[in-house]
Amino acid sequence: MSPIRAARRRTPLSAAAVLAVAGGLLLTGCGDAPEATGGGDKGYVQGTGRITKVPAAERKDAPDIGGETVGDGRVRLSDFRGEVVVVNVWGSWCAPCRAEAPHFAKVAEDMTDDGVRFLGINTRDQYKEPAQAFERTYGIPYPSLFDPSGRQMLKFPKGTLSLQTIPSTLIIDQDGKIAVQALDELGEKQLRSLIEPVLAEK
Repeated sequence: MSPIRAARRRTPLSAAAVLAVAGGLLLTGCGDAPEATGGGDKGYVQGTGRITKVPAAERKDAPDIGGETVGDGRVRLSDFRGEVVVVNVWGSWCAPCRAEAPHFAKVAEDMTDDGVRFLGINTRDQYKEPAQAFERTYGIPYPSLFDPSGRQMLKFPKGTLSLQTIPSTLIIDQDGKIAVQALDELGEKQLRSLIEPVLAEK
């Protein structure tokens, strides 16, 4: 190896380059989600790697998240106590979120009469307009908390949600406890298959 080439290899990355690499790693969370980390947290059972189903006796309480919605209303998770609640984390910038949105909209409409409610958490959209356009485009019939910084997500038990894994979905049972964790894009059939066993517990 020439001295010039060796010198180039030893040259440290500039601050700008380091930030660019870090930013790229953060954005890979959309779609290329890491495996669920709940298996290392007491009370969670490792599932397929991206979906974790929690036995009833080992479930943890979901935090009572709440606040301003994308549609300028207000909502709290406790508004739906006694019903099964599907909590979906999404962003208008996220391609897998756009892919799963029609499925979530359909299942939400179909299962309302069964006692199933949906609550979104919109994250990393710094302004409401893109999120509002997303809801109009896909006919989202349920409210979503506007959470650009991820503060609502951080209220959940450690290992439940990942700020780098978007989309993510939790299913909350009738007692307000976390029954299912899915760190992946979900289709209609798969989403129904995760909700129905929790709904049958009542």
